[in-house]
Amino acid sequence: MNSKEKSMLGLFKDKHFWKITLQLTAPVALQNLLTSSFSLIDTLFVSSLGTVALSSVGMAGQWVWLMTMLTIGFCSAATVFVSQFWGVQNIKKIRRFSGISILFTLIAGVFFTLAALLFPQNVIKLFSSEKEVIAAGAQYLKIVAYSYIPIALTNILAAILRAVENVKLPMYASLATTVMNIALDYCLIFGKFGFAKMGIKGAALATAIAAWSGLVVIILVSVFQKNILISKLKSFFVFSKAEFKFYIKKAAPVVLNESMWGLGTFVFNMVFGHMGYEYFSALTIVRSFENIAFVLFIGICSASSVMIGMSIGQGKISRGLKDSKRFSVIVPVLAIIISIFIVVFRHQLVSLFNTSGSISALTVDTAAKMMIIYAFAFPLRMFAYLQIVAVFRSGGDTVTGAKFELLCLWALSVPATVLAVYLFKVPFLAAYAVMFIFEDIPKVIFCLKFYFSKKWIKPVTEQGKAGYAEYLKGIGEKDE
Repeated sequence: MNSKEKSMLGLFKDKHFWKITLQLTAPVALQNLLTSSFSLIDTLFVSSLGTVALSSVGMAGQWVWLMTMLTIGFCSAATVFVSQFWGVQNIKKIRRFSGISILFTLIAGVFFTLAALLFPQNVIKLFSSEKEVIAAGAQYLKIVAYSYIPIALTNILAAILRAVENVKLPMYASLATTVMNIALDYCLIFGKFGFAKMGIKGAALATAIAAWSGLVVIILVSVFQKNILISKLKSFFVFSKAEFKFYIKKAAPVVLNESMWGLGTFVFNMVFGHMGYEYFSALTIVRSFENIAFVLFIGICSASSVMIGMSIGQGKISRGLKDSKRFSVIVPVLAIIISIFIVVFRHQLVSLFNTSGSISALTVDTAAKMMIIYAFAFPLRMFAYLQIVAVFRSGGDTVTGAKFELLCLWALSVPATVLAVYLFKVPFLAAYAVMFIFEDIPKVIFCLKFYFSKKWIKPVTEQGKAGYAEYLKGIGEKDE
């Protein structure tokens, strides 16, 4: 065994690293598993109502998906600031930058709620021209819109709590939301325990009530804990112009990245939706499993973001780099294992949505084949996700990852997919594969090159800047 191999093995023998990683990853992964289960349970229940219902609810869900991606941008921006200021225990700065993120997130929630309430049919028409699908989707959207504000606020408050290493409370909130959603879905969709049988309207109402319950849990428990969220409003919402400008400078690329990526997915779904509602039903099924497969990596990336961000903020650059190397190996290895599982058990997984036999054979067969395509793309997608969302951003560089994301999505993948469908008239599965090929492969290449350059290390704290200056001097001395 050569010295390089010994060094690599030594990198993973750090017990403290594994302890902190598990402490931060497990609750976040469990929280997101519960959140994804929220969507999965909805989809499973609705699938029993038939292909039209499944397709229409999936199309309506794209509106909240777009809102979620926009608010995740503000959540990521908050994490950049909060994790680094948490590293130096600057509570005053944490609350001010958190307050700015909360304001922007609330504005986004209000906008998407009003649009869904005022123009529900127009939203569904973006994905389908089928009258039956549009009518069903609009019914669902007019009710589920009331869940958007609590979803947005829960996301940002959970992000702030995780960034200060309070990872259990968001998990408890997700548990409350999921349990409430399952119980209400069963009662309201099928008319159990004396409730009226409401079909997809019941699914929408269950989601709205459950979303508010999660937000209430976070607020009430925060009051009891007296955690970082509990203080005078002035400490959150009174900030200087300089702080606001600094926030915009760092947050704008992140928000642009997430919202434009969400919009790109929105465009893909519009294209796929117009290829036939049975194909979109298959896509809805696969998206549900994508969310579940994604769960572990959200937890890992959240842990890596906090750990790397704290180290960079404290000026401990070498430790931050070591952790980034560890996560850059862990993520693709785990992704490959999950991909193998997806391929082997794809038929069993898809069959969960057709226990009542109400889903068309075309939808079931298409979904199983889509699972194979997704499995091949999954390791590449997760590696790029780690680099852009966790490593680059927590290091302080919120711009370069956004450039990679937008270039690969809007200059390559979206045009290639649109041309494949409308010009070359390729089948649905080929179009689905094109989407991944033109986005994920070039993105991984760009990320690898930039990661090894170390140019993503851009501390936002004075202690971090001083530590980075010392680190650079150390490299210079070593080279000399």
